[in-house]
Amino acid sequence: MLHLASKSPRRSELLARLGLEFGVLDLDVPEHRGPGEPAEEYVRRAAREKAGAGLLQVMAVPNALVLGADTEVVLDDEVFGKPRDAVDAAGMLRRLSGRTHLVISAVSLVSAAREAQAVSVSDVTFAELSEPDIDSYLATGDWEGKAGAYAIQGRAQTFISHLSGSFSGVMGLPLYETTQLLRKFGAMP
Repeated sequence: MLHLASKSPRRSELLARLGLEFGVLDLDVPEHRGPGEPAEEYVRRAAREKAGAGLLQVMAVPNALVLGADTEVVLDDEVFGKPRDAVDAAGMLRRLSGRTHLVISAVSLVSAAREAQAVSVSDVTFAELSEPDIDSYLATGDWEGKAGAYAIQGRAQTFISHLSGSFSGVMGLPLYETTQLLRKFGAMP
Protein backbone atom coordinates (compact mmCIF):
# COMPACT_ATOMS: atom_id res chain seq x y z
CA MET A 1 0.00 0.00 0.00
CA LEU A 2 1.29 3.44 -0.96
CA HIS A 3 1.15 6.29 1.56
CA LEU A 4 1.80 9.98 0.96
CA ALA A 5 3.64 11.58 3.87
CA SER A 6 2.17 15.04 3.30
CA LYS A 7 -0.83 17.14 4.29
CA SER A 8 -0.50 19.15 1.08
CA PRO A 9 -3.68 19.06 -1.01
CA ARG A 10 -1.56 19.88 -4.07
CA ARG A 11 0.62 16.81 -3.58
CA SER A 12 -2.45 14.62 -3.09
CA GLU A 13 -4.00 16.05 -6.26
CA LEU A 14 -0.82 15.47 -8.26
CA LEU A 15 -0.28 11.92 -6.98
CA ALA A 16 -3.93 11.09 -7.77
CA ARG A 17 -3.23 12.03 -11.41
CA LEU A 18 -1.08 8.88 -11.63
CA GLY A 19 -4.19 6.75 -11.07
CA LEU A 20 -2.86 5.08 -7.93
CA GLU A 21 -4.67 4.43 -4.69
CA PHE A 22 -2.87 5.82 -1.67
CA GLY A 23 -3.38 6.84 1.92
CA VAL A 24 -2.38 10.20 3.37
CA LEU A 25 -0.31 10.41 6.54
CA ASP A 26 -0.71 13.46 8.75
CA LEU A 27 2.83 14.33 9.82
CA ASP A 28 4.42 17.35 11.38
CA VAL A 29 8.12 17.09 10.57
CA PRO A 30 10.12 20.23 11.47
CA GLU A 31 11.84 21.82 8.49
CA HIS A 32 15.01 23.71 9.40
CA ARG A 33 18.00 24.25 7.15
CA GLY A 34 21.26 23.49 8.91
CA PRO A 35 24.05 26.09 9.05
CA GLY A 36 26.03 25.93 5.81
CA GLU A 37 23.78 23.18 4.42
CA PRO A 38 23.47 23.51 0.63
CA ALA A 39 19.91 24.29 -0.46
CA GLU A 40 19.50 21.13 -2.55
CA GLU A 41 20.81 18.90 0.24
CA TYR A 42 18.39 20.56 2.67
CA VAL A 43 15.44 19.81 0.36
CA ARG A 44 16.64 16.22 -0.12
CA ARG A 45 17.01 15.75 3.64
CA ALA A 46 13.56 17.19 4.36
CA ALA A 47 11.93 14.81 1.85
CA ARG A 48 13.86 11.86 3.30
CA GLU A 49 12.87 12.77 6.88
CA LYS A 50 9.19 13.05 5.92
CA ALA A 51 9.26 9.66 4.21
CA GLY A 52 11.08 8.09 7.15
CA ALA A 53 8.66 9.55 9.70
CA GLY A 54 5.76 8.27 7.60
CA LEU A 55 7.28 4.78 7.40
CA LEU A 56 7.47 4.66 11.18
CA GLN A 57 3.69 5.22 11.28
CA VAL A 58 2.89 2.35 8.90
CA MET A 59 5.58 -0.26 9.67
CA ALA A 60 2.88 -2.77 10.63
CA VAL A 61 1.26 -2.52 7.17
CA PRO A 62 2.57 -5.29 4.87
CA ASN A 63 4.44 -3.96 1.81
CA ALA A 64 4.01 -0.35 2.91
CA LEU A 65 5.57 2.27 0.65
CA VAL A 66 5.85 5.86 1.82
CA LEU A 67 6.38 8.84 -0.46
CA GLY A 68 7.81 12.00 1.09
CA ALA A 69 8.45 15.24 -0.76
CA ASP A 70 9.70 18.75 -0.17
CA THR A 71 9.67 21.79 -2.43
CA GLU A 72 11.51 25.04 -1.80
CA VAL A 73 12.03 28.32 -3.62
CA VAL A 74 15.69 29.37 -3.67
CA LEU A 75 17.10 32.77 -4.69
CA ASP A 76 20.78 33.61 -4.22
CA ASP A 77 21.13 30.49 -2.00
CA GLU A 78 18.39 31.73 0.31
CA VAL A 79 15.60 29.23 0.90
CA PHE A 80 12.37 31.21 1.06
CA GLY A 81 10.05 28.73 2.75
CA LYS A 82 6.47 29.65 3.56
CA PRO A 83 5.70 33.26 4.47
CA ARG A 84 4.73 34.04 8.07
CA ASP A 85 2.16 36.64 7.03
CA ALA A 86 1.18 38.99 4.18
CA VAL A 87 4.04 41.39 4.93
CA ASP A 88 6.56 38.55 4.66
CA ALA A 89 4.85 37.32 1.46
CA ALA A 90 5.03 40.79 -0.10
CA GLY A 91 8.75 40.96 0.70
CA MET A 92 9.34 37.60 -1.00
CA LEU A 93 7.41 38.64 -4.10
CA ARG A 94 9.35 41.91 -4.33
CA ARG A 95 12.64 39.98 -4.21
CA LEU A 96 11.47 37.48 -6.86
CA SER A 97 10.21 40.29 -9.13
CA GLY A 98 12.14 40.50 -12.40
CA ARG A 99 14.49 37.66 -11.41
CA THR A 100 15.04 33.97 -12.06
CA HIS A 101 14.96 31.67 -9.06
CA LEU A 102 15.20 27.93 -8.50
CA VAL A 103 12.44 25.65 -7.35
CA ILE A 104 13.90 22.46 -5.92
CA SER A 105 11.58 19.48 -5.38
CA ALA A 106 12.90 16.30 -3.83
CA VAL A 107 10.95 13.04 -3.65
CA SER A 108 11.85 10.11 -1.40
CA LEU A 109 10.25 6.70 -1.60
CA VAL A 110 10.89 4.25 1.23
CA SER A 111 9.84 0.77 2.28
CA ALA A 112 11.03 -1.42 5.12
CA ALA A 113 13.74 -2.81 2.81
CA ARG A 114 14.85 0.05 0.59
CA GLU A 115 14.94 3.72 -0.17
CA ALA A 116 15.35 5.84 -3.31
CA GLN A 117 15.27 9.53 -4.07
CA ALA A 118 14.96 11.87 -7.04
CA VAL A 119 15.27 15.64 -7.40
CA SER A 120 13.78 18.10 -9.86
CA VAL A 121 15.31 21.56 -10.23
CA SER A 122 13.37 24.17 -12.21
CA ASP A 123 14.30 27.72 -13.19
CA VAL A 124 11.38 30.12 -12.82
CA THR A 125 11.57 33.70 -14.10
CA PHE A 126 9.19 36.31 -12.75
CA ALA A 127 8.25 39.41 -14.71
CA GLU A 128 8.63 42.76 -12.99
CA LEU A 129 5.84 43.06 -10.43
CA SER A 130 4.28 46.39 -9.52
CA GLU A 131 3.00 47.13 -6.03
CA PRO A 132 -0.61 46.89 -7.31
CA ASP A 133 0.27 43.46 -8.80
CA ILE A 134 1.58 42.30 -5.43
CA ASP A 135 -1.32 43.79 -3.45
CA SER A 136 -3.87 42.23 -5.77
CA TYR A 137 -2.20 38.83 -5.50
CA LEU A 138 -1.96 39.01 -1.72
CA ALA A 139 -5.71 39.71 -1.57
CA THR A 140 -6.38 36.32 -3.23
CA GLY A 141 -4.80 34.40 -0.34
CA ASP A 142 -3.05 32.11 -2.86
CA TRP A 143 0.29 32.86 -1.18
CA GLU A 144 -0.66 31.32 2.18
CA GLY A 145 1.24 28.16 3.00
CA LYS A 146 3.23 28.29 -0.26
CA ALA A 147 7.01 28.25 -0.54
CA GLY A 148 8.15 31.57 -1.98
CA ALA A 149 4.66 33.03 -1.40
CA TYR A 150 3.20 31.83 -4.68
CA ALA A 151 1.33 28.94 -6.26
CA ILE A 152 2.22 28.36 -9.92
CA GLN A 153 -1.15 26.68 -10.51
CA GLY A 154 -3.03 29.78 -9.38
CA ARG A 155 -3.01 33.42 -10.36
CA ALA A 156 0.77 33.62 -10.00
CA GLN A 157 0.97 32.02 -13.45
CA THR A 158 0.56 35.55 -14.77
CA PHE A 159 3.87 36.53 -13.09
CA ILE A 160 5.93 33.80 -14.75
CA SER A 161 7.59 34.91 -17.96
CA HIS A 162 9.64 31.72 -18.31
CA LEU A 163 9.75 28.22 -16.84
CA SER A 164 12.53 25.76 -17.53
CA GLY A 165 11.81 22.52 -15.74
CA SER A 166 8.83 20.75 -14.22
CA PHE A 167 5.48 22.49 -13.78
CA SER A 168 4.35 19.71 -11.41
CA GLY A 169 7.67 20.00 -9.57
CA VAL A 170 7.06 23.70 -8.96
CA MET A 171 3.56 22.76 -7.74
CA GLY A 172 5.11 20.41 -5.19
CA LEU A 173 5.48 16.91 -6.67
CA PRO A 174 7.49 16.33 -9.86
CA LEU A 175 5.41 13.66 -11.60
CA TYR A 176 8.09 12.39 -13.97
CA GLU A 177 10.56 11.74 -11.15
CA THR A 178 7.83 10.33 -8.91
CA THR A 179 6.72 7.91 -11.63
CA GLN A 180 10.30 6.71 -12.15
CA LEU A 181 10.71 6.00 -8.42
CA LEU A 182 7.39 4.17 -8.22
CA ARG A 183 8.38 2.01 -11.21
CA LYS A 184 11.66 1.07 -9.49
CA PHE A 185 9.63 -0.18 -6.55
CA GLY A 186 7.14 -2.03 -8.76
CA ALA A 187 4.31 0.24 -7.67
CA MET A 188 3.40 1.38 -11.20
CA PRO A 189 2.86 -0.57 -14.39
